[in-house]
Amino acid sequence: MARALRMGLAALLAALLAGSLTPAATAATAPDRSPAAAKKADFPGNTPNPTGGKDYFIDATSGRDSAAGTSPQTAWRTLAKANATTFKPGDRILLKAGEQWNNEQLWPKGSGSAGRPITISAYGDSRARRPYIATNGRVPSPFRADGTKNPDTVGRTGAIVLRNQQYFEIDNVELSNDDDFANDITTGTYVRDGIMVSINADLLPAGADSIMDHFRVSNVYVHDLDGPSTWQKIHYGGVNFQVFGSKSYKSYGTGGYYFKDVRIENNTFVKVELHAVQFSFNWFAADGADAGQYDESGKFHEGWEQLWVRTRDLYSRDVYIGHNYAESIGQGAFQFANAKNMTVEYNEVNGFLKRYNAVSCGLYLWAGADSVMQFNEVYGGPDNEFDGTPWDLEYTNFNVTYQFNYSHDNAAGWMAYMGNSSNSVARYNLSVNDNGVLVKNMLSTNYSPTYFTNNTFVYDGADLDYVHDETFLSTVYFLNNIFYNSSTTPTPWYRRTGALRQAVFSNNDYYEAGGTHSTQEPADRAGLRADPKFVGDPAKYVTGAGVNQIRTAAAHFKLRDDSPLIDAGRYNPHLGTEDFLGTHIYYGDAPDIGMAESPIGVKVTDPVDDDPIEDEPGDGRVNLALGKPVTASSTHPGANGTLVAKNLTDGNPATRWAAADDATYPITLDIDFGAATTFDEVYLDEYTDSGTNPRVQTFDLQRWDAGTGAWVTFASRSDGIGHDRSVTGFGSVTTTRLRVSLTGKVASEVYTPTMTEIAVYHAP
Repeated sequence: MARALRMGLAALLAALLAGSLTPAATAATAPDRSPAAAKKADFPGNTPNPTGGKDYFIDATSGRDSAAGTSPQTAWRTLAKANATTFKPGDRILLKAGEQWNNEQLWPKGSGSAGRPITISAYGDSRARRPYIATNGRVPSPFRADGTKNPDTVGRTGAIVLRNQQYFEIDNVELSNDDDFANDITTGTYVRDGIMVSINADLLPAGADSIMDHFRVSNVYVHDLDGPSTWQKIHYGGVNFQVFGSKSYKSYGTGGYYFKDVRIENNTFVKVELHAVQFSFNWFAADGADAGQYDESGKFHEGWEQLWVRTRDLYSRDVYIGHNYAESIGQGAFQFANAKNMTVEYNEVNGFLKRYNAVSCGLYLWAGADSVMQFNEVYGGPDNEFDGTPWDLEYTNFNVTYQFNYSHDNAAGWMAYMGNSSNSVARYNLSVNDNGVLVKNMLSTNYSPTYFTNNTFVYDGADLDYVHDETFLSTVYFLNNIFYNSSTTPTPWYRRTGALRQAVFSNNDYYEAGGTHSTQEPADRAGLRADPKFVGDPAKYVTGAGVNQIRTAAAHFKLRDDSPLIDAGRYNPHLGTEDFLGTHIYYGDAPDIGMAESPIGVKVTDPVDDDPIEDEPGDGRVNLALGKPVTASSTHPGANGTLVAKNLTDGNPATRWAAADDATYPITLDIDFGAATTFDEVYLDEYTDSGTNPRVQTFDLQRWDAGTGAWVTFASRSDGIGHDRSVTGFGSVTTTRLRVSLTGKVASEVYTPTMTEIAVYHAP
């Protein structure tokens, strides 16, 4: 398909320039996504079994459970008959088209084998409706009376259920699981799925295979799954893969308890809770004090961040999720977790967080690795202070890339961004009218820098909350992006002082339709303030074309040949190898700015980064405390001994010092310059993350007086430290030693201080 799109790109662009693409104001006729349109021309059960296994037929009207079930004429009647049968590899369970099973759940027993999966599919009149299982909420509760998960019933909440089974293929069925389509459940503990596939670690016998292999879910229509709008500490949805275990993850083995070789594609989901597709959250006990862990660098991950999935190799792997359509989804439409080697592409989300009152995003991966999200379209998101964005660079991701995605008309913004991750990249994406926060949150430092490269942002500055709402806690690079503000109100870049302190901006374009630029606009020596000259009118962006035509929509924001943004970018290996439209990176003297490269000039076949942005110097000032020894009156013994005072002068904001839990005030931090040193500014920075707030309320700065052998206070503050606190106004101080004396904590805080940096400067 991608090849076909590239072959047709020239024709598409020609049509675009001719104005044939339909603008948002008169949105294109949406593709027909009805169940009938999505159904294949014929049902698989009408052709011979390709594996040589047995076929079993079920007919809700004319079948008899006392019959053999091995032909349409001897079909069974109920799903209960199938539930009582252990099927063998290669067998098929075939439901008759046009039939409906009310108040029933399908849970066949047995597993397939390599090359001989067990299939659940349809037979009969190809013009008829898919066979329809309307479970009507008749599923057991996954909870005990005390609210804990019940190992006997957890995972048994689907219209179709598989538990500790593998080698299954499911296609051409219709599913619902709600007893009242007209009214939404808002309270209670109801959990209802369409297809529920689980690994239940507590029910696997000793020595049993804990890796469930080979699943295919395709051409399935799931609608009307209902549940409460409050968090129940469990996920449910249209297609749901989960791993359950009632004990601590430390009680189970490593290198198992995951799914492998999974494809979920060409399915339709309408009005479901919580998710259209949820894959594959691990539910081991990770809430206690001992569930968190320090990694090899001393970074702490709370249990719910699920670093243990990585350290114990519990990732599901080799997963493809593509060409699915989701509409009116209660929480996040596509939530993925604990997976590596995952490709998620050509999925369309039309409305998410419609009925759920907590945080989530449209399409995202949590605690995953080595995965890519591409060619997805998300629109119709909520106006949400927390998350609510179409995309999310979530916690504890390693080597996760978002590229070639199109989001539009999401009121909460564009990308949530959490932290405790490594090598996060968002490149060549298109965002139009995601008028919330473009890069939302930043609650922890990362292992390595994050790269936002060659994205095109088109927004209304009067409606935009901010480009960034919190404070970047570690290095973030913004390269070759277009910030196109269609409003006369200048772009609001941040709400917190120092928010962009760790952000590096280079070769971006900052276009303000009103001609006035914000005083918050970041420094960018190679940046432009030019009209990009898109080939299409930004106000008439393409909607309704369908996700399979996503490049058609993106081509609206290609650059005209006379654009000043051509060859105005900067190469970096994190750009990848091609743009949104499939064009090679790059042609001419340099890459273009924005999400589309113009094939103008000589093709640079093997680009080399001969001017790494990572090597650029800072503001040129000399930190007189850099590398100097530090002595702390108290040091926390945890994190494998990494929370030491020398981290305060290493110049790295990702490292930190912490006082012991039983430390008493004042807590002192003494820097030894080794010689008389003159300064007029002291910079201080506290560490914060999702569970750590600023803790220092009052502090003194003191110099060592060699003549009297005593510390002398030269500055005192009572309004806290927080982030990026520069203390000045005390004139010039000359001393061989500096003491930062933390004298009091914020009243609402329980724990002792933790800080990242102390720097000392002297103005020339």
